[in-house]
Amino acid sequence: MENRPIKKEDLDQEIFDMYDYYVHGKIDRREFVNRLSVYAVGGLTVSGILSFLLPNYAEAKRFKLEDPRLISEFVEYDSPKGAGKMRGLLTRPADAKGKLPGILVVHENRGLNPYVEDTAHQAALDGFIAFAPDALSPFGGYPGTDDEGRAMQAKRDRNEILEDFIAGFELLKANEHCTGNIGVVGFCFGAWVSNMMAARVPDLKASVPFYGGQVSAEDAAKIKAPLQLHYAELDTRVNAGWADYEAALIANNKKYEVFFYEGVNHGFHNHSTPRYDKEAAELAWGRTIEFFKKNLT
Repeated sequence: MENRPIKKEDLDQEIFDMYDYYVHGKIDRREFVNRLSVYAVGGLTVSGILSFLLPNYAEAKRFKLEDPRLISEFVEYDSPKGAGKMRGLLTRPADAKGKLPGILVVHENRGLNPYVEDTAHQAALDGFIAFAPDALSPFGGYPGTDDEGRAMQAKRDRNEILEDFIAGFELLKANEHCTGNIGVVGFCFGAWVSNMMAARVPDLKASVPFYGGQVSAEDAAKIKAPLQLHYAELDTRVNAGWADYEAALIANNKKYEVFFYEGVNHGFHNHSTPRYDKEAAELAWGRTIEFFKKNLT
């Protein structure tokens, strides 16, 4: 086994569960590495497993800022209730005629990494003007690695980050190339932001949270935007909160649809890690774009 690359099938599901605990701060790096040592058999090494699990942005990056199909730039904006000064990626299709509906793209718990940039660019190619703020703007932006990004984002108050994204929504809504009809899509931590924005932003037109924290019954009662929720079957940590959330949505007669993707892990949409599942990711994204087209145009 040491003579060939590790494949997803080589690893026990418990390794992916531990990785999830690690990237969400449930265990530290030392404990994660110690636990991995149990699985370092049959040619597998701890360092090999670790390097396989971590994102590979160099190979996975799909778009460049200068992609001729897109008009893209990083812009700064004010967030008086959040960080004060913020920065994000603004991108739209180069061949668009007239104004476009907008999609706010909300990153995970590690800042605006290359995967989330790619997601914003894909949203633009799909016919929208997309804006992806970076909650790490107060620290100079995404630092280049997810480990550093997680440590930096952990220093910020999540409610202030929510305000940063609400301010990003306002910037996008006012953009001269935008119709003013805005939806939000978020991943992991960004899914919590997406759920919260549905409750806090009355003129949000649609919200699509991917495998992230649900909101309280009190906040669920305030939701106005229709929801499309995506969950991974193997993501027991996040899925544990779904039953109560669904009960609150039903009790308050909220409009939602939910999809569970069989046999996949938390983060299955992230094409830079081995948790990525191409079939599930493409299906979920296709549903996302159709949902936005239905509710924003």
